[in-house]
Amino acid sequence: MDKPKILVTRRITSSALDRLHLEGQVVLWEERVPPSYDQLVHMVKDCDGLLCLLTDTIDGDLIAAASQLRVISTMSVGFEHIDMEACKKRGIQVGHTPGVLTETTADFTMALMLSVSRRIPEAVLFARSGEWKTWDPGLLLGQDLHGAVVGIVGMGRIGQAVARRIYAFGSQLLYHDVSRVKDIEKELNAEAVALDELLRRVDIITLHVPLTERTYRMISDPQFEIMKPSSLLINTSRGPVVDTDALLQALREGKIAAAGLDVTDPEPLPNNHPLYELPNCLITPHIASAGTATRAKMAHMAVDNLLAGLHGKSLPHPVM
Repeated sequence: MDKPKILVTRRITSSALDRLHLEGQVVLWEERVPPSYDQLVHMVKDCDGLLCLLTDTIDGDLIAAASQLRVISTMSVGFEHIDMEACKKRGIQVGHTPGVLTETTADFTMALMLSVSRRIPEAVLFARSGEWKTWDPGLLLGQDLHGAVVGIVGMGRIGQAVARRIYAFGSQLLYHDVSRVKDIEKELNAEAVALDELLRRVDIITLHVPLTERTYRMISDPQFEIMKPSSLLINTSRGPVVDTDALLQALREGKIAAAGLDVTDPEPLPNNHPLYELPNCLITPHIASAGTATRAKMAHMAVDNLLAGLHGKSLPHPVM
């Protein structure tokens, strides 16, 4: 019997890729830049399995073109890039990689939060510029995390992991979610509030929600209008949760003090985008989960899903 044909849309951890080579005929996209949509459609046409990333658009037309496709495994927690309805109609199993990146993403969120609040990138550039002549009590003053009021929007796995870290810094915790998380309220003395109240009260807001119709641009002009001028915005969730144009205006006009973004809309953000010109906006290239061990675990989870589907078994980490 011929081995199943598997498309992998980016190079992943070698040990995970080796497992696929043992089980199937692997077609690997070697470039760092993802394949174009047309290239993706062409490559997947006669494949039985697809291991993809968030940057790959897996829509109904692509799924229709892939007549042999039995399983899709995305190396991500989110799956908004996949047409789930089209997969359901075709009986294609879909898997993702939840949970594994929680702690790594929470660590990075704290790093981004501290970098923005204490103006670390600005300080590095200043030290290198030759302008550092003496100790100055008024130089590059930032905000303390201890004693700050921090608001978490989205109290899922990552939101809770961030909350525990923030609590350890001695901050006051507010949160907004579609449902109460009473264990966290008790453990961390966190207060559940409406989004508008959270925005008015906090010194720092950090976003940890999935991208849905409800969360699309949930932070836009009306929200920036009610935030403190001294407040900071951190986003390690999904770029479109924040209205980019509204954020640019808010930073320029002093409606908020600063922002730290690991995700953008569009993504990647064009290198001539005006947000890059602002000293009070720190942007990183979607690397919150980029721990070596974490990315390896994600790759193996994605392979686990793919191989299970090819063998006709239930996926260990199914979306549906």
